This record gives sequence, C-alpha cells and structure tokens, in this order.
Amino acid sequence: MRGRCPLTPFGKATMRKTGQFIYWVNRLLLVIGGVSVTLMMLHITADVAGRFLFNAPLAGTITIVSHYYMIFAVFLPIALAEEENAHISVEVFTERFSPAVQHHISGLTLMVSCAMTGVMAMRTWGEAVAQAIGNASVVQGAKAIVVWPTYFALPVGFGLMTIVLAFKIVLYLTASTARISATGE
Repeated sequence: MRGRCPLTPFGKATMRKTGQFIYWVNRLLLVIGGVSVTLMMLHITADVAGRFLFNAPLAGTITIVSHYYMIFAVFLPIALAEEENAHISVEVFTERFSPAVQHHISGLTLMVSCAMTGVMAMRTWGEAVAQAIGNASVVQGAKAIVVWPTYFALPVGFGLMTIVLAFKIVLYLTASTARISATGE
C-alpha cells in the first residue's frame, strides 16, 4: 500500500501524471483561445480598414467573430479558470466558519459543480453532434458560413472542466499532495 492513499486506487505517480496532463491540456487550450483573440482583433481591424478605406468590408466578419473566435476564446480555456480557482466566488457566510467546515463546503461545491459541468458537457456534445449531422451554417450576405465545428468547443471546455473538478474531488477525498501543475507536485 506504500505510495497510495487508502481511499483511492490511484498512486502518487498516477496522480502527479494526471495533474501534469491536465495542466498541459489546459495550456494548449489557452493558447488556442489566445490565438482566437488575436485573429479576432486582426480580422475586425481588416474589416474596419476595408470598410472605411476601400469601401469593401470583409464578408462574413460578424458570423466568424461570433461563431468562431468568441466561442473558442471563452469556452476552450474555461477549465483553466477552475484549475487556478479564478472563478467568481462569494464567501459572505462561509468566511465565518472554521477552516475544517470551509474545506468540506468546498468539497461539496466541487461535487455539485462537477455534476453540473458533466451534464453541460453531455448536453452540449449532443447538440454539437446534431449540428454536425445537420451541417449547420449561417447565411451572411450571399455566403453560407459553416458553423457546426464550433459547437464542439463547448463540450471540450465543459468536459475538461469536469475532469479538473473530478481531479480536485479526488484530491479532497484522499488528501493527496498532487496538484495540477507542470510537475504535478
């Protein structure tokens, strides 16, 4: 039983490697989100310049910005916010509780959040598949712009957030010292 918590079949090495994997996947999705923001900025700038300098705006800018860039920028890195405990929390009442009670309230919150994001991941996956089967597109001007691929960003983001929360639940239940980090420690 050496190197293992009695409450979990996962060893320390497995927990560290899992933490590292989550860390790097979150960073990859953050880079994709950052590239989306950069492309959005360049695309909008080119559209405005084309509109006012040459009286020729770029076709489909509104659709591409709202269905691609914004979706990728918001939903792909959402698990990173959870990893870094950067989501908004209000502690009006809980700050008065003892550290042990606060710890257990946090554990309960992790479990509820994990269940909710899991449901969101499954539901958005079903919608993404339906949109892909229907070859969803948006008509802007004379062009139809395919948008179904962006529907998969939501289940990816919510799915990874569910994994982050599940990892945190295991840490809570086992009092493991593993973390989501580049080294897993």
